[in-house]
Amino acid sequence: MSATGSRSPSELRCRRSWGEPLRTPSGTAYLVERSALGGVESWPRTGVGLRHDHRFFELVDETIRQDFEYWYLILEGPDRIPRGVQPLFVHPQDLLGGMDGPLYSAMGRLRRRLPGLLTLRTLMVGSPVGEGSLGSVGEDPGAYARALADALPPAARRLRAPLVVLKEFPAELRPALQVFRDRGYSRIPSMPYVALDLDFRDFDEHMTRSLSGSVRKDLRRKFRDAAAGPPILMQVTDDISGRVDELYPLYLQVYERSTLRFERVTPDYLARLGRELPERARFFVWTREGRPVAFNACMLHDGVLWAEYLGLDYGCALDLHLYFVVTRDEINWCCRNGVRRYCSTSLNYDPKQHLRFRLLPLDLYVRHANPWVNALLARAVPWLTPARHDATLRRFPNADAL
Repeated sequence: MSATGSRSPSELRCRRSWGEPLRTPSGTAYLVERSALGGVESWPRTGVGLRHDHRFFELVDETIRQDFEYWYLILEGPDRIPRGVQPLFVHPQDLLGGMDGPLYSAMGRLRRRLPGLLTLRTLMVGSPVGEGSLGSVGEDPGAYARALADALPPAARRLRAPLVVLKEFPAELRPALQVFRDRGYSRIPSMPYVALDLDFRDFDEHMTRSLSGSVRKDLRRKFRDAAAGPPILMQVTDDISGRVDELYPLYLQVYERSTLRFERVTPDYLARLGRELPERARFFVWTREGRPVAFNACMLHDGVLWAEYLGLDYGCALDLHLYFVVTRDEINWCCRNGVRRYCSTSLNYDPKQHLRFRLLPLDLYVRHANPWVNALLARAVPWLTPARHDATLRRFPNADAL
């Protein structure tokens, strides 16, 4: 559909497959699968200006299945002009997934008798991979958010999902998303990303200028240990499709050690990422005596490098302090190539806090369809988020932003 409201022949043909519309106070919405987006002219503009655009959503849809059902919400105004396409997915959400301690243990014993207890079919706004974004096309984010808030309840009913969650939306969208709080959604902190502004020449200068004496001493010892044996060599490429079989097991080693898991990327995802987003995908691979010992799947966009999926060989990773070698080498690469900021996804906060990263807060917006259940949920969900129980987060200078 064009911005003037006229429809291309391909979109007119495509519309016949969209099914029954969802009528809302803001206009009309259509809940469709990805195959129905081929003729929607606003779809290729989804995510323009962000590191995750429509190509990325299509890649995730095709390569990371797990127990995710992928859907897309086409939003139109009363004048039938498109507002945008919002990626969604349905997932059976464990409400206790972020808990720990005695209460979690007690609930675990109860769930051995009732396996489905506190696991709800949930409609999630966003993607299983990465933070959420608004799929508006050249429109005021607040107006788009209102249209989305109108369309989500009927969409959730159609998908038989009593719980709706906006997944990991950046804190800068809080003004636009205030409409969700006005409509009974609870906003709670998700596990944040972190960022380091690269206002220095290299990692050594960062250590000298910004890190404490004890941290500098510890890092130098780690780097001496790593350099004592055969050299650890780094290669940077935009395509690892020919090496996925040897690198993917390193990712699985890190994934299996994590206490909090959600999506698990696949070999196909990693192989296609570089082919389908070559200007953004960057893979860093470290080898020792010709054998890969670490790799990191990253995205480069708008002067920012995002470190997203780490792989380590734990047969040597701890002895060689590979996590710190990876961080140092990637930051040095960024400094040499004019990258202004280095960002990392959630978890493993202790070393990031010592390295003077700052938090990039992410929010969850949660609402149950039943008003009585939603009132109880509003009291309970602040205690269910793992961000509340991570003591390391409180040591970051901007922890109050969560």
